[in-house]
Amino acid sequence: MLTHHLTPAPTPTARTLVLAPSLGTTVALWNPQLAALAAHFNILRWDLPGHGNSPAWPPPPPGPTLETLATHLLDLLEELRIDTFGYAGISLGGAVGTWLAAHHPDRVESLALLCTSAHFGPPEPWLERAGTVRTKGIGEVADSAPNRWFTPAFDAPEHLLADHHRVDPESYAACCEILAGLDLRPELARVTAPTLVIAGRDDVATPPSHARELADGIRDAQLLELPRAGHLANVEQPDDVTKALLSHLTSSRTRPPLRRTGEAARRAVLGDTHVDRAAARTTPFTARFQDFITRYAWGEIWGDGTLDRRTRSVITLTALVAGGHKDELALHVQGALRNGLTPDEIGEVLLQCAVYCSVPAANSAFAVAERAVIEYAADADQKDN
Repeated sequence: MLTHHLTPAPTPTARTLVLAPSLGTTVALWNPQLAALAAHFNILRWDLPGHGNSPAWPPPPPGPTLETLATHLLDLLEELRIDTFGYAGISLGGAVGTWLAAHHPDRVESLALLCTSAHFGPPEPWLERAGTVRTKGIGEVADSAPNRWFTPAFDAPEHLLADHHRVDPESYAACCEILAGLDLRPELARVTAPTLVIAGRDDVATPPSHARELADGIRDAQLLELPRAGHLANVEQPDDVTKALLSHLTSSRTRPPLRRTGEAARRAVLGDTHVDRAAARTTPFTARFQDFITRYAWGEIWGDGTLDRRTRSVITLTALVAGGHKDELALHVQGALRNGLTPDEIGEVLLQCAVYCSVPAANSAFAVAERAVIEYAADADQKDN
């Protein structure tokens, strides 16, 4: 659904940084920062539906939501086997990042929100703009973009305006409707990723007051207001934005504390019920061990993005079969299902174990795994009902 561009970093162990666009723009919006950021990160840029090379959204009803857009991006990340990532987004792209950080805190390592908002004002102007592009096409709105994007003294780059004129009108209208109904203010407190908020002091689309609301709502967020900058501050003040992003994204504070990273990963793989039960059973005698497991096994190892979680599950299942750890095996079979492995794929892992561990070990493992798969399916049915 979303087209993307990958720019690899010079080092193979570099983390991924997702760069998200503003309404009416394409991946080219990030050209001023691309070279500097690509020296430190694997850069993933993507186009909104109907923008650049991304396919257009089908017309409503029902219209898409911010969650729809974020889910398309998550699907792309899953396809690319990207587990955890940093995120920087402008305007609508920033709102997608805020939603992801609030709903998938274990995946967003760091967050930069540029010229964006938790809510984009009353819905009527956005709905009016959606109606305009549906009836008159994209031309009128694209022609007026420089007044919304930049300060009067700045010459708008021709390639950005040309990209805007090529946007699919229906997709643009659908994005306007997303902005009309968007309100992330109740979810800001759920964002735990280290966050930098950047505002252009002359931004007429998302004024600095919107940035201050984001910074106040997200715990420990930093706020930077840039003078002589409009809505596309990264284009109008590229050096200042690049410097701020590099400082934030490459600093040690952009790596969440191992305790928090480990807690999130442990819950994502093993489930809240198991983790809550383990926490309730913790005693002063076992507390240091539980902290060690959370920080090291789950924070340092499972929390690292070099291997995706499906691969880690395969490795873990094999090791547990080889070691004869049946109780842990049942737990991690269900964890493997949460990580996206199918029962058939788990069966293939156990067959491989029969060859390289032993047939008796695999025989016991199949019995344990079958019960775990049945139990997992029963729990899923109960939740659905």
